[in-house]
Amino acid sequence: MDPFLDVVQLLRPRATLFSKIEGFGRWGLAFRKRDDLLFCRVERGECNLLRPQLAPVLLRPDDFVLIHTSTPFVLTSDPTMEPEDSEELVAATKSVSLQLGEGTESPVTLRGGRFVFDTANESLLWELLPSLLHVAADDTSSWRVRSLLKLNEMETLQPGPGSEFLIARLMELILVEMLRRETPQVDDRSTGLIAGLRDPTIASALLAMHGEIAREWSVAELARLCGVSRSGFATRFKDVLGVGPIEYLMHWRMAVAKDELRRGTRSISEIALAVGFQSPSAFSTSFTRTVGCSPKRFAGKAA
Repeated sequence: MDPFLDVVQLLRPRATLFSKIEGFGRWGLAFRKRDDLLFCRVERGECNLLRPQLAPVLLRPDDFVLIHTSTPFVLTSDPTMEPEDSEELVAATKSVSLQLGEGTESPVTLRGGRFVFDTANESLLWELLPSLLHVAADDTSSWRVRSLLKLNEMETLQPGPGSEFLIARLMELILVEMLRRETPQVDDRSTGLIAGLRDPTIASALLAMHGEIAREWSVAELARLCGVSRSGFATRFKDVLGVGPIEYLMHWRMAVAKDELRRGTRSISEIALAVGFQSPSAFSTSFTRTVGCSPKRFAGKAA
C-alpha cells in the first residue's frame, strides 16, 4: 500500500466554484480565513498576493498557486490600497465573475476556484500542504504540473462537449501532482506524513502499517522491520510524525473507519474487524474517544 495514495483516496478531492477576476488600474480583493483550499492561475498581467506578516508574492502570467485559507489573504495590484471584500462583492453582484478597478490600464485576469474534500477526513489534507504552494511559469522542475495547466488552459479557451467535467478532473490531477511534487521539498524540521515518507526508516514502518492496518503491530516489531532499535525507532518516529507509532496507527484506523461509515456499505462489526478491533464494543469505545461520537451516530450524521 502507498500511504500517500491512501490519504488522497480518503480525501476524494473535487474542484468546484470556478471564478474569473478581472482587474484594471488599482484594485484589490480580500479573502477571509475559511480553512478552504483555493487555486488561482494568472491568465494575463501581474498582481501581488499578500498574507499577514509575510513577504508579498508577485504573481506573473501563467503562475499557479494553491492557497490554504488558514489566514486571510489579498490579491491586489497595489499593496497600499484598501481591498474590497470578496464575499461581500459576490453577494452584491450575485456572480463569481468579478471586475475590479477602473479604466483599461494594467489589465489582469485571474481564473480560480476551490477544492472540496470528503469532510470526514479533511484534516488529513493540512498534514500534506503548507499554507501556500506557488508554481512559477518559469519553474522547469514542475513540467508535469505545467503540462496539466496547459491542457486546462486549452480547454478553457476552446471549450467543447464535456469541458466542465474535463476541467474539474484536470484541476484534481494538478492538486495530486502538486502534493507529490512537494514531497522532496520538505526541510529537516518538518513533521507529518510527507516528512515521514521522506525518511527511509519511517517510510518502511508507514508502508507496513498501511499495508496491514488490522495487524496487532507493536513498536518492537516495527523497529525490527526497520532494522533499528526499539527506543531509537520510537523517538525518531515521534520526532518526524509528531505522534508515536501506535498513536499514528490508531489515528489512521479511525480515518479509514470514518470513511467506511460515511459510505455506509459495511456494518459496524465488519468495519471494526477491518481496522483491527476484535469486537464492535472495543471499536466503539476507541472511536468515541477519538472522534467524539459513537460510530452509529457518526454514520447517521454522514447519511
